[in-house]
Amino acid sequence: MDEGEVGTAILSVTQLTTRIDDREKLRRLARECNDYSAKLVADHRGRFGMFTALPMPDVDGCLKEIEYGLDVLKADGIGLYTSYQDKWLGDPAFDPIFAELDRRKAVIYVHPVTPACCVNLVPGIQDANIEYGTDTTRAIARMIFGGAAQRFPNVRMIWSHAGGTMPFLIERFMRFYYDTAQASNAVALSCARRVIPASRFVFGTDYPYRGAKEHVEGLRQSGVFDNWELRGIDRTNLTGILPRYATDKPVGATGRQTR
Repeated sequence: MDEGEVGTAILSVTQLTTRIDDREKLRRLARECNDYSAKLVADHRGRFGMFTALPMPDVDGCLKEIEYGLDVLKADGIGLYTSYQDKWLGDPAFDPIFAELDRRKAVIYVHPVTPACCVNLVPGIQDANIEYGTDTTRAIARMIFGGAAQRFPNVRMIWSHAGGTMPFLIERFMRFYYDTAQASNAVALSCARRVIPASRFVFGTDYPYRGAKEHVEGLRQSGVFDNWELRGIDRTNLTGILPRYATDKPVGATGRQTR
């Protein structure tokens, strides 16, 4: 964070799990992750925020963890994955969860996974290289074309990796936010910028797989955004949906906000 002059990082769990059938075990794991994140936030005031992990697809467990995470731990929002077993975000099975998040006007950060259908499809190539970007697009499409985006208009959703393969495919995904994790290069950003307003990008790193410094340098060297737009990506685009950070004095040199 210091190398990239990042002031505050919003923590999320990259891979909780999507394949644990024991609901009690999954609930305990989500709670342990959330308590650990909350301890980091408390021990390093001003440097971290957090998105609450949920024991999806356990609806009752998720509703309890939403209450605990947002009301007790005072988390900034919720961290979800693009798909769970054979269902993607936007599936009606998740409507009770999204209804509660919509009621709370929650911020939802979404990280991709490899769905059960597509594990080890191409020998010798890691699933993440292809499936993460593709599964992000599947989930965005399910949210919009399945009607969930209309049913739950008050949730604010942030999608990883500049929307995955979405910018290459369609121009109807404008209402969401997209982070720059593993997309801070001229090719990906130029494509995404053609369909996504600069005000809908937020800074992301995908740490520990990639660091803040290289994303900062990539954004600036890409030539896609002007200085005013870069300032928005660094900070003000996110503080528009997480206003608690709008008045905080930045710890780093630029006060970037990142996950």
